[in-house]
Amino acid sequence: MTIGALIGAALLAAPVAAHATAAPAAAPAAAAPAAAATGLDDPAKKDIAMQIVSSAENSSLDWKAQYKYIEDIRDGRGYTAGIIGFCSGTGDMLDLVEYYTQVKPGNVLAKYLPALRKVNGGDSHAGLDPNFTKDWAKAATDAEFKKAQDHERDRVYFNPAVGQGKSDGVGTLGQFIYYDAIVMHGDGGDSTSFRNIRKRALTKAKPPAQGGNETTWLNAFLDARVWAMKQEEAHSDTSRVDTAQRVFLKKGNLNLNTPLDWKVYGDSFHIG
Repeated sequence: MTIGALIGAALLAAPVAAHATAAPAAAPAAAAPAAAATGLDDPAKKDIAMQIVSSAENSSLDWKAQYKYIEDIRDGRGYTAGIIGFCSGTGDMLDLVEYYTQVKPGNVLAKYLPALRKVNGGDSHAGLDPNFTKDWAKAATDAEFKKAQDHERDRVYFNPAVGQGKSDGVGTLGQFIYYDAIVMHGDGGDSTSFRNIRKRALTKAKPPAQGGNETTWLNAFLDARVWAMKQEEAHSDTSRVDTAQRVFLKKGNLNLNTPLDWKVYGDSFHIG
């Protein structure tokens, strides 16, 4: 997991017809329908996305059980925790705890803010051990902390991925492919970041918004993603692409419709 930021997710509003000369005795017009989610931001699709990511990150479809998750997976990023793998070494965990402290001052994690600022950028636990993991689990029983994790997931990862996906003209699967990439690689300036994976793909194909074929574009993006994963030992197992996202793409399931069957790291998963 790394930090990232792009643009917010766009919502498609239903058009409203306007008439200059309505009948004098006409009844008042019905209110326009509320804006509706049209891709991965549809609540049902978003839940599917969270399950698929959790299958890779936690070997479980039960993503809501991961608010309390925390461990050092020895990838050089310090502690990895929560529903999206916030890391003490990459800044997104710091942002999360800062946000949580804004909405709930004096929370059980607030006292770790000075230490989180110091360890940002490395894998040190200085100032966090021995009780940080216990306090994280305690915080995860608080509904406000769960909301804070949801908020930061959406602000840093989900909304930017969906927004870029809609801008590129890709459907629900493409938006998920973007989301999984930004979750793992963030959107910084390094060569393996989400934006640079996308730039690498642009040398091979064009997204639908630029006149390209959607499947061809997504394959090019996944090729670039695999390259990025192989640049780092901790991410070198590419099965979350090879035996999951590629499977959906080869079946032409651009809307990420259920049922879904895939494998990650050798484990099989199903959503009916």
